Amino acid sequence: MSIYDFKINSLSGQTIDFSNFKGKYLLIVNVASKCGFTRQYEDLQKLHELHGDDLAVIGFPCNQFGTQEPGKPQEIQAFCSTNFGVTFPLALKIDVKGKNQHPLYTWLTSKEHNGVKNTSVRWNFQKYLIGKDGRLMEVFYSITGPMNKRITKLIV
Repeated sequence: MSIYDFKINSLSGQTIDFSNFKGKYLLIVNVASKCGFTRQYEDLQKLHELHGDDLAVIGFPCNQFGTQEPGKPQEIQAFCSTNFGVTFPLALKIDVKGKNQHPLYTWLTSKEHNGVKNTSVRWNFQKYLIGKDGRLMEVFYSITGPMNKRITKLIV
């Protein structure tokens, strides 16, 4: 299975079809509204605006870490739009680890599926960078901000 085989519903009720991102970098981030890293939404939006022709940022709300994303879809969307001007796609809330892990995150975290490496999601705002060829390039933990050179040098 390829990253381009995934489809997921967005907070706004549309389908996010990963096949539409062929030829672009993808930055997949598990997000939360009540986290110490929540301000990263600002830089995620900046990345989206600066590199939108070559990069798709997609946020995945998750309530598995400290119950820091308790909101309903409309609340999450309103919070992100109002506080950070978020216009990049946000998926419906999912599990990124454990027995109910979403298949996308199974692909992201399992070398058996992504062909590159095994990882585990440690906290909110962990970032997975996918190359223009659809292969996993790198994983960045929460402390690495979206505008960090470790990320931006890979997408330019």
